[in-house]
Amino acid sequence: MKILHAIALAGLLLTSCSENVNNEPSEKEDVFAKGADISWVTEMEQKGNKFYNSAGEERECTALMKELGLNSVRLRVWVDPKDHGNWCNTEDLVVKAKRAAKLGMDVMVDFHYSDWWADPGQQHKPQAWKGLDLAGLKKALADHTKDVLNALKNAGVTPKWVQVGNEIRPGMLWDEDASVSGASYDIRACDVKGMGWTSTEVKYPKNFAVLGGLITTGYKAVKEVFADAIVIVHLDNGYDKDLYTWFFDELKKNGGKWDMIGMSIYPYWTKLEHPEYTGDRTIEECIANVNYVSQRYFCDVIIVETGMQCSESVIKNGVEEFTGKDAPQEVIQEGKRLMSKLIKECQENTQGRCKGVFYWEPECRPADGYGLGAFTNDGKPTAIMESFK
Repeated sequence: MKILHAIALAGLLLTSCSENVNNEPSEKEDVFAKGADISWVTEMEQKGNKFYNSAGEERECTALMKELGLNSVRLRVWVDPKDHGNWCNTEDLVVKAKRAAKLGMDVMVDFHYSDWWADPGQQHKPQAWKGLDLAGLKKALADHTKDVLNALKNAGVTPKWVQVGNEIRPGMLWDEDASVSGASYDIRACDVKGMGWTSTEVKYPKNFAVLGGLITTGYKAVKEVFADAIVIVHLDNGYDKDLYTWFFDELKKNGGKWDMIGMSIYPYWTKLEHPEYTGDRTIEECIANVNYVSQRYFCDVIIVETGMQCSESVIKNGVEEFTGKDAPQEVIQEGKRLMSKLIKECQENTQGRCKGVFYWEPECRPADGYGLGAFTNDGKPTAIMESFK
Protein backbone atom coordinates (compact mmCIF):
# COMPACT_ATOMS: atom_id res chain seq x y z
CA MET A 1 0.00 0.00 0.00
CA LYS A 2 1.30 3.45 -0.84
CA ILE A 3 2.47 5.21 2.27
CA LEU A 4 1.43 8.85 2.41
CA HIS A 5 3.76 11.14 4.22
CA ALA A 6 3.40 14.75 5.24
CA ILE A 7 6.51 16.34 3.89
CA ALA A 8 7.77 19.88 4.17
CA LEU A 9 9.04 20.60 0.68
CA ALA A 10 10.04 24.17 1.30
CA GLY A 11 13.45 23.35 2.74
CA LEU A 12 16.77 23.72 1.04
CA LEU A 13 17.82 21.07 -1.44
CA LEU A 14 19.79 18.32 0.23
CA THR A 15 23.06 17.02 -1.08
CA SER A 16 23.48 13.28 -1.33
CA CYS A 17 26.60 11.41 -0.39
CA SER A 18 27.83 11.64 -3.94
CA GLU A 19 30.79 13.97 -4.33
CA ASN A 20 29.29 15.24 -7.58
CA VAL A 21 28.32 18.60 -6.09
CA ASN A 22 27.98 20.33 -9.45
CA ASN A 23 24.81 18.33 -10.14
CA GLU A 24 26.16 17.17 -13.49
CA PRO A 25 25.80 13.62 -14.80
CA SER A 26 29.05 11.75 -14.26
CA GLU A 27 31.06 11.46 -17.45
CA LYS A 28 32.17 7.87 -16.84
CA GLU A 29 28.55 6.69 -16.89
CA ASP A 30 28.36 6.83 -20.66
CA VAL A 31 26.72 3.47 -21.46
CA PHE A 32 23.00 3.22 -20.74
CA ALA A 33 22.35 -0.04 -18.94
CA LYS A 34 19.79 -2.31 -20.54
CA GLY A 35 19.58 -5.12 -18.06
CA ALA A 36 17.68 -7.95 -16.47
CA ASP A 37 17.55 -9.56 -13.08
CA ILE A 38 17.92 -13.26 -13.89
CA SER A 39 18.61 -14.51 -10.38
CA TRP A 40 16.20 -17.43 -10.80
CA VAL A 41 18.06 -18.89 -13.77
CA THR A 42 20.13 -21.60 -12.05
CA GLU A 43 17.12 -22.85 -10.13
CA MET A 44 15.12 -22.92 -13.35
CA GLU A 45 17.87 -24.86 -15.09
CA GLN A 46 17.82 -27.50 -12.36
CA LYS A 47 14.06 -27.83 -12.86
CA GLY A 48 14.62 -28.46 -16.56
CA ASN A 49 13.65 -25.11 -18.03
CA LYS A 50 15.28 -24.38 -21.35
CA PHE A 51 15.58 -21.10 -23.19
CA TYR A 52 15.32 -20.43 -26.91
CA ASN A 53 15.67 -17.47 -29.22
CA SER A 54 12.83 -16.52 -31.52
CA ALA A 55 14.17 -18.93 -34.15
CA GLY A 56 13.83 -21.83 -31.71
CA GLU A 57 17.58 -22.25 -31.17
CA GLU A 58 18.48 -23.24 -27.60
CA ARG A 59 20.59 -20.79 -25.67
CA GLU A 60 22.02 -20.42 -22.16
CA CYS A 61 19.87 -17.72 -20.55
CA THR A 62 22.59 -15.13 -19.92
CA ALA A 63 23.88 -15.44 -23.47
CA LEU A 64 20.32 -15.14 -24.75
CA MET A 65 19.87 -11.90 -22.82
CA LYS A 66 22.93 -10.48 -24.56
CA GLU A 67 21.63 -11.72 -27.91
CA LEU A 68 18.39 -9.85 -27.18
CA GLY A 69 20.27 -6.55 -26.74
CA LEU A 70 20.94 -6.45 -23.00
CA ASN A 71 24.32 -5.42 -21.63
CA SER A 72 23.87 -5.92 -17.87
CA VAL A 73 22.52 -8.37 -15.31
CA ARG A 74 21.30 -7.91 -11.75
CA LEU A 75 21.72 -10.73 -9.23
CA ARG A 76 20.33 -10.99 -5.71
CA VAL A 77 22.12 -12.58 -2.80
CA TRP A 78 20.64 -13.96 0.42
CA VAL A 79 22.58 -14.55 3.63
CA ASP A 80 21.82 -18.21 4.42
CA PRO A 81 19.00 -19.63 2.28
CA LYS A 82 19.59 -23.22 3.38
CA ASP A 83 15.85 -23.67 3.92
CA HIS A 84 15.23 -22.56 0.33
CA GLY A 85 17.54 -24.78 -1.67
CA ASN A 86 20.58 -22.55 -1.15
CA TRP A 87 19.63 -20.64 -4.28
CA CYS A 88 20.98 -17.07 -4.40
CA ASN A 89 23.62 -17.78 -1.78
CA THR A 90 27.18 -16.57 -2.36
CA GLU A 91 28.22 -19.63 -4.37
CA ASP A 92 25.18 -19.43 -6.63
CA LEU A 93 25.72 -15.70 -7.12
CA VAL A 94 29.30 -16.27 -8.23
CA VAL A 95 28.24 -18.89 -10.79
CA LYS A 96 25.79 -16.49 -12.43
CA ALA A 97 28.06 -13.45 -12.19
CA LYS A 98 30.91 -15.29 -13.91
CA ARG A 99 28.65 -16.12 -16.84
CA ALA A 100 27.78 -12.45 -17.28
CA ALA A 101 31.36 -11.24 -16.87
CA LYS A 102 32.59 -13.76 -19.43
CA LEU A 103 30.12 -12.26 -21.91
CA GLY A 104 31.35 -8.73 -21.18
CA MET A 105 28.15 -7.76 -19.38
CA ASP A 106 28.06 -5.43 -16.39
CA VAL A 107 26.92 -6.88 -13.05
CA MET A 108 24.73 -5.43 -10.31
CA VAL A 109 24.71 -7.18 -6.92
CA ASP A 110 21.48 -6.88 -4.92
CA PHE A 111 22.01 -7.52 -1.19
CA HIS A 112 18.74 -8.50 0.50
CA TYR A 113 20.33 -8.84 3.97
CA SER A 114 17.91 -11.64 4.76
CA ASP A 115 17.88 -15.42 4.48
CA TRP A 116 15.15 -15.13 1.85
CA TRP A 117 13.04 -12.43 0.20
CA ALA A 118 13.29 -8.83 1.36
CA ASP A 119 10.74 -6.34 0.02
CA PRO A 120 8.20 -3.83 1.40
CA GLY A 121 6.23 -6.59 3.11
CA GLN A 122 9.16 -8.47 4.68
CA GLN A 123 12.55 -7.30 5.86
CA HIS A 124 13.42 -10.09 8.28
CA LYS A 125 16.82 -10.43 9.90
CA PRO A 126 18.90 -13.47 8.99
CA GLN A 127 18.53 -16.12 11.64
CA ALA A 128 22.20 -15.88 12.59
CA TRP A 129 21.95 -12.13 13.18
CA LYS A 130 19.01 -12.21 15.58
CA GLY A 131 19.84 -11.19 19.13
CA LEU A 132 22.93 -9.20 18.17
CA ASP A 133 23.45 -5.78 19.67
CA LEU A 134 23.84 -2.86 17.28
CA ALA A 135 27.62 -3.12 17.06
CA GLY A 136 27.34 -6.84 16.40
CA LEU A 137 24.65 -6.31 13.78
CA LYS A 138 26.76 -3.76 11.91
CA LYS A 139 29.74 -6.10 12.02
CA ALA A 140 27.66 -9.00 10.68
CA LEU A 141 26.35 -6.81 7.85
CA ALA A 142 29.81 -5.53 6.97
CA ASP A 143 31.39 -8.99 7.12
CA HIS A 144 28.69 -10.52 4.93
CA THR A 145 28.97 -7.70 2.39
CA LYS A 146 32.74 -8.01 2.18
CA ASP A 147 32.70 -11.81 2.10
CA VAL A 148 30.31 -11.86 -0.86
CA LEU A 149 32.18 -9.16 -2.76
CA ASN A 150 35.56 -10.78 -2.09
CA ALA A 151 34.17 -14.05 -3.46
CA LEU A 152 33.32 -12.17 -6.66
CA LYS A 153 36.74 -10.52 -6.72
CA ASN A 154 38.44 -13.88 -6.32
CA ALA A 155 36.37 -15.17 -9.25
CA GLY A 156 37.48 -12.27 -11.43
CA VAL A 157 34.17 -10.40 -11.33
CA THR A 158 34.01 -6.66 -10.64
CA PRO A 159 30.43 -5.46 -10.10
CA LYS A 160 29.59 -2.04 -11.47
CA TRP A 161 26.75 -1.45 -8.99
CA VAL A 162 25.94 -2.79 -5.53
CA GLN A 163 22.56 -2.43 -3.84
CA VAL A 164 22.58 -2.05 -0.07
CA GLY A 165 19.14 -3.53 0.64
CA ASN A 166 16.20 -4.35 -1.60
CA GLU A 167 13.06 -2.19 -1.81
CA ILE A 168 13.71 -0.72 1.62
CA ARG A 169 10.81 1.73 1.86
CA PRO A 170 9.97 0.17 5.26
CA GLY A 171 13.63 -0.08 6.19
CA MET A 172 15.48 -3.37 6.61
CA LEU A 173 16.60 -5.78 9.32
CA TRP A 174 13.44 -5.31 11.40
CA ASP A 175 13.49 -6.16 15.09
CA GLU A 176 11.00 -6.00 17.96
CA ASP A 177 13.69 -4.20 19.97
CA ALA A 178 13.71 -0.60 18.76
CA SER A 179 17.39 -0.18 19.67
CA VAL A 180 18.38 -2.63 16.92
CA SER A 181 15.46 -2.21 14.51
CA GLY A 182 16.15 -0.85 11.04
CA ALA A 183 12.49 -0.07 10.32
CA SER A 184 11.91 3.32 8.69
CA TYR A 185 8.40 3.59 10.15
CA ASP A 186 6.39 1.56 12.65
CA ILE A 187 5.56 -1.82 11.11
CA ARG A 188 2.27 -3.26 12.33
CA ALA A 189 1.86 -7.00 12.62
CA CYS A 190 -0.83 -6.97 9.92
CA ASP A 191 1.59 -5.25 7.51
CA VAL A 192 4.00 -8.20 7.49
CA LYS A 193 3.66 -10.42 4.44
CA GLY A 194 2.92 -14.12 4.69
CA MET A 195 2.54 -14.38 8.46
CA GLY A 196 -1.24 -14.32 8.74
CA TRP A 197 -1.07 -11.75 11.52
CA THR A 198 -4.14 -9.50 11.90
CA SER A 199 -3.17 -7.32 14.84
CA THR A 200 -2.75 -3.60 14.20
CA GLU A 201 -0.25 -3.33 17.05
CA VAL A 202 3.28 -2.25 16.18
CA LYS A 203 5.44 -5.34 15.69
CA TYR A 204 8.68 -3.73 14.56
CA PRO A 205 9.23 -0.16 15.82
CA LYS A 206 10.85 2.50 13.69
CA ASN A 207 14.38 3.73 14.22
CA PHE A 208 15.67 5.67 11.24
CA ALA A 209 18.91 6.41 13.05
CA VAL A 210 19.65 2.67 13.13
CA LEU A 211 18.63 2.33 9.47
CA GLY A 212 20.92 5.17 8.43
CA GLY A 213 23.81 3.56 10.27
CA LEU A 214 23.18 0.17 8.71
CA ILE A 215 23.06 1.61 5.20
CA THR A 216 26.28 3.53 5.79
CA THR A 217 27.91 0.38 7.18
CA GLY A 218 26.99 -1.43 3.97
CA TYR A 219 28.21 1.49 1.87
CA LYS A 220 31.63 1.51 3.54
CA ALA A 221 31.95 -2.27 3.29
CA VAL A 222 31.32 -2.13 -0.46
CA LYS A 223 33.95 0.56 -0.92
CA GLU A 224 36.52 -1.45 1.05
CA VAL A 225 36.36 -4.19 -1.56
CA PHE A 226 35.44 -2.28 -4.73
CA ALA A 227 36.23 1.40 -4.33
CA ASP A 228 34.69 2.31 -7.69
CA ALA A 229 31.45 0.37 -7.27
CA ILE A 230 28.33 2.53 -7.41
CA VAL A 231 26.29 1.98 -4.24
CA ILE A 232 22.51 2.06 -4.71
CA VAL A 233 19.72 2.60 -2.20
CA HIS A 234 16.54 1.11 -3.68
CA LEU A 235 12.86 1.85 -3.06
CA ASP A 236 9.66 0.65 -4.74
CA ASN A 237 6.86 2.82 -6.23
CA GLY A 238 9.10 4.91 -8.46
CA TYR A 239 6.20 7.18 -9.38
CA ASP A 240 5.76 8.41 -5.77
CA LYS A 241 7.68 11.67 -5.33
CA ASP A 242 6.45 12.16 -1.75
CA LEU A 243 7.75 8.76 -0.72
CA TYR A 244 11.21 9.41 -2.14
CA THR A 245 11.41 12.90 -0.64
CA TRP A 246 10.45 11.63 2.80
CA PHE A 247 12.80 8.65 2.72
CA PHE A 248 15.92 10.30 1.35
CA ASP A 249 15.48 13.44 3.46
CA GLU A 250 15.33 11.20 6.53
CA LEU A 251 18.22 9.07 5.33
CA LYS A 252 20.37 12.15 4.83
CA LYS A 253 19.44 13.50 8.27
CA ASN A 254 20.49 10.18 9.78
CA GLY A 255 23.87 9.98 8.11
CA GLY A 256 23.01 7.57 5.32
CA LYS A 257 25.36 7.35 2.36
CA TRP A 258 24.59 6.42 -1.23
CA ASP A 259 25.85 7.10 -4.75
CA MET A 260 22.73 6.37 -6.79
CA ILE A 261 18.99 5.97 -6.19
CA GLY A 262 17.34 2.78 -7.45
CA MET A 263 13.65 2.56 -8.31
CA SER A 264 11.13 -0.19 -8.95
CA ILE A 265 8.29 0.68 -11.32
CA TYR A 266 5.56 -1.80 -12.25
CA PRO A 267 2.62 -0.32 -14.19
CA TYR A 268 0.60 -3.52 -13.72
CA TRP A 269 0.82 -3.56 -9.92
CA THR A 270 0.32 0.21 -9.73
CA LYS A 271 -2.94 0.01 -11.66
CA LEU A 272 -4.24 -2.80 -9.46
CA GLU A 273 -3.59 -0.68 -6.38
CA HIS A 274 -4.59 2.63 -7.96
CA PRO A 275 -7.12 2.07 -10.78
CA GLU A 276 -6.84 5.70 -11.85
CA TYR A 277 -3.24 5.08 -12.94
CA THR A 278 -2.78 4.01 -16.54
CA GLY A 279 0.51 2.50 -17.60
CA ASP A 280 1.41 5.75 -19.33
CA ARG A 281 0.69 7.82 -16.23
CA THR A 282 2.80 5.53 -14.05
CA ILE A 283 5.77 5.86 -16.41
CA GLU A 284 5.35 9.61 -16.85
CA GLU A 285 5.23 10.22 -13.09
CA CYS A 286 8.24 7.97 -12.64
CA ILE A 287 10.23 10.02 -15.14
CA ALA A 288 9.16 13.22 -13.38
CA ASN A 289 10.36 11.68 -10.11
CA VAL A 290 13.70 10.68 -11.64
CA ASN A 291 14.25 14.29 -12.64
CA TYR A 292 13.10 15.56 -9.26
CA VAL A 293 15.22 13.32 -7.02
CA SER A 294 18.32 13.61 -9.21
CA GLN A 295 18.19 17.39 -8.76
CA ARG A 296 17.22 17.36 -5.08
CA TYR A 297 19.93 14.89 -4.04
CA PHE A 298 22.55 15.58 -6.72
CA CYS A 299 22.84 11.96 -7.80
CA ASP A 300 22.00 9.64 -10.67
CA VAL A 301 19.04 7.25 -10.75
CA ILE A 302 18.52 3.78 -12.20
CA ILE A 303 15.41 1.67 -12.73
CA VAL A 304 16.47 -1.60 -11.10
CA GLU A 305 13.13 -3.39 -11.45
CA THR A 306 10.26 -3.30 -13.89
CA GLY A 307 8.05 -5.79 -15.70
CA MET A 308 5.03 -6.05 -17.96
CA GLN A 309 2.17 -8.55 -18.09
CA CYS A 310 2.95 -11.72 -20.05
CA SER A 311 0.39 -14.07 -18.48
CA GLU A 312 -3.29 -14.31 -19.21
CA SER A 313 -5.37 -13.00 -16.31
CA VAL A 314 -8.97 -13.47 -15.21
CA ILE A 315 -11.21 -11.93 -12.58
CA LYS A 316 -12.29 -14.32 -9.81
CA ASN A 317 -14.49 -13.03 -7.00
CA GLY A 318 -13.51 -9.50 -7.89
CA VAL A 319 -9.78 -10.25 -7.82
CA GLU A 320 -7.52 -10.38 -10.88
CA GLU A 321 -5.49 -13.59 -11.04
CA PHE A 322 -2.94 -15.00 -13.48
CA THR A 323 -3.91 -18.26 -15.19
CA GLY A 324 -0.42 -19.46 -16.09
CA LYS A 325 -1.26 -19.33 -19.80
CA ASP A 326 0.43 -17.06 -22.33
CA ALA A 327 -1.18 -13.63 -22.51
CA PRO A 328 -3.13 -12.63 -25.64
CA GLN A 329 -1.06 -10.80 -28.23
CA GLU A 330 -2.78 -7.48 -27.58
CA VAL A 331 -1.58 -7.66 -23.97
CA ILE A 332 1.96 -8.50 -25.07
CA GLN A 333 1.99 -5.65 -27.60
CA GLU A 334 0.81 -3.20 -24.95
CA GLY A 335 3.60 -4.43 -22.69
CA LYS A 336 6.09 -3.88 -25.50
CA ARG A 337 4.76 -0.36 -26.05
CA LEU A 338 5.04 0.55 -22.38
CA MET A 339 8.47 -1.03 -22.02
CA SER A 340 9.73 0.82 -25.09
CA LYS A 341 8.30 4.05 -23.71
CA LEU A 342 10.00 3.58 -20.34
CA ILE A 343 13.40 2.95 -21.90
CA LYS A 344 13.03 5.85 -24.36
CA GLU A 345 11.92 8.30 -21.67
CA CYS A 346 14.76 7.27 -19.37
CA GLN A 347 17.30 7.75 -22.15
CA GLU A 348 15.96 10.96 -23.64
CA ASN A 349 14.08 12.92 -20.98
CA THR A 350 16.11 12.72 -17.77
CA GLN A 351 19.02 15.02 -18.71
CA GLY A 352 21.34 12.02 -18.65
CA ARG A 353 20.50 11.26 -15.03
CA CYS A 354 18.77 7.90 -15.51
CA LYS A 355 21.52 5.38 -16.09
CA GLY A 356 19.57 2.30 -17.05
CA VAL A 357 16.52 0.03 -16.92
CA PHE A 358 16.47 -3.54 -15.59
CA TYR A 359 13.63 -6.00 -16.25
CA TRP A 360 12.90 -8.26 -13.28
CA GLU A 361 13.11 -11.97 -14.17
CA PRO A 362 12.12 -11.73 -17.87
CA GLU A 363 13.04 -15.40 -18.36
CA CYS A 364 9.99 -16.40 -16.31
CA ARG A 365 7.19 -18.15 -18.17
CA PRO A 366 3.55 -17.71 -17.15
CA ALA A 367 3.46 -21.33 -15.98
CA ASP A 368 6.31 -20.59 -13.55
CA GLY A 369 3.77 -18.70 -11.46
CA TYR A 370 4.99 -15.16 -12.08
CA GLY A 371 2.90 -13.19 -14.55
CA LEU A 372 5.24 -10.30 -15.34
CA GLY A 373 8.08 -12.16 -17.02
CA ALA A 374 8.67 -11.71 -20.73
CA PHE A 375 8.89 -15.27 -22.12
CA THR A 376 6.28 -17.65 -23.45
CA ASN A 377 5.54 -21.04 -21.98
CA ASP A 378 7.63 -22.66 -24.73
CA GLY A 379 10.70 -20.76 -23.51
CA LYS A 380 10.93 -18.08 -26.19
CA PRO A 381 11.09 -14.30 -25.67
CA THR A 382 7.88 -12.38 -26.24
CA ALA A 383 7.75 -9.14 -28.21
CA ILE A 384 8.28 -7.27 -24.93
CA MET A 385 11.98 -8.14 -25.16
CA GLU A 386 12.22 -6.35 -28.51
CA SER A 387 12.13 -3.12 -26.50
CA PHE A 388 15.80 -3.63 -25.62
CA LYS A 389 17.05 -3.69 -29.19
